[in-house]
Amino acid sequence: MNDIEEPGIENFEEPKTSASGTVESHKTIHLSGMYENWFLDYASYVILERAVPDLKDGLKPVQRRILHAMRNLDDGRYNKVANIIGHTMQYHPHGDASIGDALVQLGQKDILIDMQGNWGNILTGDSAAAPRYIEARLSKLANDVVFNPKTTAWKSSYDGRNKEPVTLPVKFPLLLAQGVEGIAVGLASKILPHNFNELLDASVNILRNEDFELYPDFPTGGLADVSKYNDGLRGGRIRIRAKISQVDKKTLTITEIPFGTTTTSLIESIVTANDKGKIKIKKIDDNTAENVEILIQLAPNVSPDQTIDALYAFTDCEISVSPNSCVIDEGKPRFLGVRLILQTSVENTVALLKSELEIRKEELLEQWHFSSLEKIFIEKRIYRKIEECETWEAVIEAIDKGLKPYRKLLHRDITQDDILKLTEIKIKRISKFNSNKADEIINGIELEIDEVNNHLEHLIDYAVNYFRQIKKKYGAGRERKTELRNFDVIEATRVAAATQKLYVNREEGFAGTTLRKDEYVCDCSDIDDIIVFREDGTFLVTKVAAKIFVGHNIVYINVFQKNDDRTIYNVIFRDGKKGIARVKRFAVTGMMRDKEYTLTKGTENSKILYFTANPNGEAEVVKIFLKPKPKLRKLTFEYDFSQLEIKGKGSQGNIITKQGIKSIIKREEGVSTLGARDLWYDDTVKRLNTEGRGKHLGAFKSDDKILTIQQSGFYKLMNYDLSNHFEEDMIVIEKFNPDRVISAVYFETSSDSYYLKRFRIEGDNGVNKKIDFIGENPENRLVNLSLDRLPRIQIVYDPKTNKKEIPELILNADEFIGIKSPKAKGKRITTKATLKIEFIEPLPFNEPEGDTKEAEPVISGEDEIMQDIVPDDLSEIQTAGEPEEEKPVIVPVKKEKRKEAGDDSVKQMELF
Repeated sequence: MNDIEEPGIENFEEPKTSASGTVESHKTIHLSGMYENWFLDYASYVILERAVPDLKDGLKPVQRRILHAMRNLDDGRYNKVANIIGHTMQYHPHGDASIGDALVQLGQKDILIDMQGNWGNILTGDSAAAPRYIEARLSKLANDVVFNPKTTAWKSSYDGRNKEPVTLPVKFPLLLAQGVEGIAVGLASKILPHNFNELLDASVNILRNEDFELYPDFPTGGLADVSKYNDGLRGGRIRIRAKISQVDKKTLTITEIPFGTTTTSLIESIVTANDKGKIKIKKIDDNTAENVEILIQLAPNVSPDQTIDALYAFTDCEISVSPNSCVIDEGKPRFLGVRLILQTSVENTVALLKSELEIRKEELLEQWHFSSLEKIFIEKRIYRKIEECETWEAVIEAIDKGLKPYRKLLHRDITQDDILKLTEIKIKRISKFNSNKADEIINGIELEIDEVNNHLEHLIDYAVNYFRQIKKKYGAGRERKTELRNFDVIEATRVAAATQKLYVNREEGFAGTTLRKDEYVCDCSDIDDIIVFREDGTFLVTKVAAKIFVGHNIVYINVFQKNDDRTIYNVIFRDGKKGIARVKRFAVTGMMRDKEYTLTKGTENSKILYFTANPNGEAEVVKIFLKPKPKLRKLTFEYDFSQLEIKGKGSQGNIITKQGIKSIIKREEGVSTLGARDLWYDDTVKRLNTEGRGKHLGAFKSDDKILTIQQSGFYKLMNYDLSNHFEEDMIVIEKFNPDRVISAVYFETSSDSYYLKRFRIEGDNGVNKKIDFIGENPENRLVNLSLDRLPRIQIVYDPKTNKKEIPELILNADEFIGIKSPKAKGKRITTKATLKIEFIEPLPFNEPEGDTKEAEPVISGEDEIMQDIVPDDLSEIQTAGEPEEEKPVIVPVKKEKRKEAGDDSVKQMELF
């Protein structure tokens, strides 16, 4: 036995036994260098052989071995997954469980494997059935783009008994299509999946030196903000949201979920947020089957729009994913962006296509060479020269000598192997040899050689056509599932449900959510901030707590909204103990938490004499009573806050009187002194804003509303809250004008006819209520819409269906039908088959004197509303005797009871 020194073990001694039989303690054993090489070897193995995909074929080793085993088993029929796992173990030096899990994940990507049986569900997170119960085979795409033994490099398997591919000759950007996630030792890889068709289009663009964009597309759908994708490299981030829509005022539905979540985990996060008081829901139902359907029943008096934002802020309805594009390139890990990965994949595909063409050309040349030899051998009767030969060497020599005059006709020299093949030709074939048929075969081979040569000369065009053929053959049904959109930032404090109640003890100076025996202030959430004003003119902002000391002599306390420039504080204060009285109006838009500020000049013994907080900038009129004083004749006077300019919280204020003030009372309620609020609609994020992004809707104040019209055939009036969510199929959004006339062309299914109707929006139907204007039949569809005063319609008839030429007809809508109710059916346009019905340039309209010009509507998405052109069997223009409309059905709207409690947002203190 060789004397081998153990690495890293120093000063080791055998334990000694004392006379009493006890074992003496060991000396300290120092381990140095033992893990220095071992750990590096292990880390390298995990990185290269387990967790990170190869750049060339986009596969991890276990995935490559699974596909290789399936190819060996492939006969067009399904194989038991257990059988596939067993065959894969010939190449993969790990257990069946890891192979089975990798196979299921590969199958769920629905690209390379055709599955049969229960393979689990990526939406619900349900696991696949046992391997003995499910089956699989290679998909047609896999057979077309993944395998080619002629261009595959091979190596020995781990035990040396078999051969396995080094990499598979994949002629498709498989890595980016599937995506991958793997965690190695000190290294991780996370490449997100991309859209199948977009990858093929981008590959074509690379070949043509054209620019392209490439963003992830997830099998679970949802919405994604890819503005910080960073080409898939480290430091990038993608925000992914569930698709949430409002069914009615009390119900929300989730139809698509973020990538990496399941309906189970999503529901658990929603329930957790509800338990913590972040949102208020009454019930949640999971009706997911083939498609996601999670119904959320809201608690009473809860805003659906605010709840949607809260779901994004506090649950897994919005998650962030950080890509980390790491691949194995030439045996080393590299961090490459997705654009470079795709470019490398395209270059590799072109190289493989070239290699296949060159191999095919060699094969064709060999076929042409032997077919020509065979023809010469038989037509020139060279086989007869071997009749008198007595030895095999003589036979070979005789054939070689007979072919010698024809060597110049061939592409290459004649070898002994060629002669041996000629000797194997059977007599039956020689006797039935047809020279003309042999010429046809040779000509066919020559044509194919010319075609291959042409492909090699125009290799890029050949590759472009290759990618297009893949898209044509396999691209159907692989459209983008994830909608790309820019997300706005949701402030958690604005959308958190007010599940707590804020109380205050003014005498002791405490505020919090547990002081239930003290004065109630307002509802709040546990992440809100509160603002507190004291009698001495100091104020601060602090976080809501169970109980917190905020100072004695509290004048005002409420929830603080950061950046709120609409809430205006009207204050009259005394500067110092016997100083003059000053008045000021100011807004508090931002403050440092727990830092004390002062609204006075800071003089000691200053005091607030009058204070109101006005959520919409109201400016009241107050009556001021002065303290009696010799020679002071006028003891009262009124002051209107609207004459005072709104300034910052640090302003000194204006002098209101130099006399002592006895008391102040509110004489008259104020009206808002703030101007109307300009709003814009940003179609990118589909939200309202006040920062000037997108289309300007107008200036809004008091009871103004927003009108939206949807392609599905209903309209809705909404308030102008910035948290509003809008329908996905919205085609018009504008400031509501009760005088606006809507002209709509729709197809009525039951009568198989096109109808025109004109109506005004009824403003008394309530807010956020969907009003259908194309009939209750779900098969009805909106064809076209016009907001012009005098629209015109062009009708193009179908001569083929009508069996005659009918000239185009142009209708003036205002002459064809009057303005009716939104519930009216309208008037049938024609019963003849049409090719097109569309609105054209309207007639000019002159505004009557004194009328207010209507604001231009904002068209969401495209500049023109989608036109549905379907030839149907229609009849003649409506006659005068035919009824124009159905009488509208008036549905009474129940008014919600207003809260009888007083408005806590405005408080006043009177001092006598």
